Amino acid sequence: MGTFADRLRIAMERRSMKQVDLIRAAANQGVKLGKSHISQYVSGKTIPRADMLRFLASTLQVEEDWLSGRTAWKKEKDIIFQADKEQKNMETLGGRMMREFKKSSKLNDVLYDVRGPVVDEALRMEEAGTQILKLNIGNPAPFGFRTPDEVIYDMRRQLTECEGYSESKGLFSARKAIMQYEQIKQIPNISIDDIYTGNGVSELINISMSALLDDGDEILIPSPDYPLWTACATLAGGKAVHYICDEQAEWYPDMDDIKKKITDRTKAIVIINPNNPTGALYPREVLQQIVDIAREHQLMIFSDEIYDRLVMDGEEHVSIASLAPDVFCVTFSGLSKSHMIAGFRIGWMILSGNKEVAKDYIEGINMLSNMRLCSNVPAQSIVQTALGGHQSVKDYIVPGGRIYEQREFIYKALNDIPGITAVKPKAAFYIFPKIDTKKFNIVNDEKFALDLLKEKKILVVHGGGFNWEQPDHFRIVYLPRLEILKEATGKLADFLSSRSVFA
Repeated sequence: MGTFADRLRIAMERRSMKQVDLIRAAANQGVKLGKSHISQYVSGKTIPRADMLRFLASTLQVEEDWLSGRTAWKKEKDIIFQADKEQKNMETLGGRMMREFKKSSKLNDVLYDVRGPVVDEALRMEEAGTQILKLNIGNPAPFGFRTPDEVIYDMRRQLTECEGYSESKGLFSARKAIMQYEQIKQIPNISIDDIYTGNGVSELINISMSALLDDGDEILIPSPDYPLWTACATLAGGKAVHYICDEQAEWYPDMDDIKKKITDRTKAIVIINPNNPTGALYPREVLQQIVDIAREHQLMIFSDEIYDRLVMDGEEHVSIASLAPDVFCVTFSGLSKSHMIAGFRIGWMILSGNKEVAKDYIEGINMLSNMRLCSNVPAQSIVQTALGGHQSVKDYIVPGGRIYEQREFIYKALNDIPGITAVKPKAAFYIFPKIDTKKFNIVNDEKFALDLLKEKKILVVHGGGFNWEQPDHFRIVYLPRLEILKEATGKLADFLSSRSVFA
């Protein structure tokens, strides 16, 4: 008789289901099933409780006795063969088997719920004519944040010069402007050859992970994180090891947790500063501690700084690479957020520090960069214009500016709701409030987000979408105007008050 793990894998294969499919099915039914749980079941490390066994058997459409191992092996084979026969009959057309194309197994453990099942439901509702209050994605344009006129004008003037490919790393003028901008931020030891443009930072994160990670290599990534980091590391064959950011300490990284999670397979540490989804801004002393850890353990540093100009309250953004001249660093930024030019898809990464220890890795980056030929050339053409001259974003982040005033409102409005607490963000345009799960009897944060969407037509992203383990957080984007935020928080308060299990 096979093990439970054997039978579970057989049932999943027969139903063409992956681990992520079971997780989503559980979320839709209000069953608490995390990535770690299902991975342990499939690997044979643990066996599920009776209630979880019933869910798995029902979802996979097999007998509970068979899945649990109480059925004899002969009967087991009969069940499997009969199921296979029925499956083949369904897939037969004119007596010939239909070939089925399945997604790559590399996607088994990849989740990207910023645009996941809850968003899919929102799209279905919109197609049916329902108006949705969207607080889920950091896309400035739909909320009235326009690209500066000078940028549009300069792109139009240069379009005829952008018909061909550029050098794979990007236009000289764009990279020169980026180099000068980063020199102002005091990043040492960079030349124009150390700068790569990309179709947004997302493409460059993918390239940087694919060039670095072998199967089983580990990389430290914050929790909560921007989930693309975890997804790209996983797709590259690596293992994302999440270190905790401490809500009680302004969402700063927990240094002790980082140190505990370093092994001989750890290659790098990722920081997101300013942070998405928390809006935290890391001070110099916190960054210095991370540099010290990276130096001690000979780790690379990846720093996602896409929100570096969206900093409020007179605070200063410090680039971690400026503190690490002897540590190999890769720094990411772009125009999508801090310049409100998301749709043009132009980002960059900068290599700095001790490049001698990363010669082979840099060769890999060059290879992958060359393979995609180049990034969007018209978007590259406006980098010099966008980085120089008057920065319109500064008007948004001071008292009286839209982002500042919307931040002030959402912070107070959320904390005024009984059962909700939130740390005040210092940068970007996100806030990551905490829910009193006992007060509202919440055991599944994705179901909470789905119920809020269906009942109040408000779309948020649940904390699990950012690799946060507990079902007690969600992210709000506060780009919408004040009147929309007032309507949304009012509906959220009403939604929660109807679910309070005690006063």
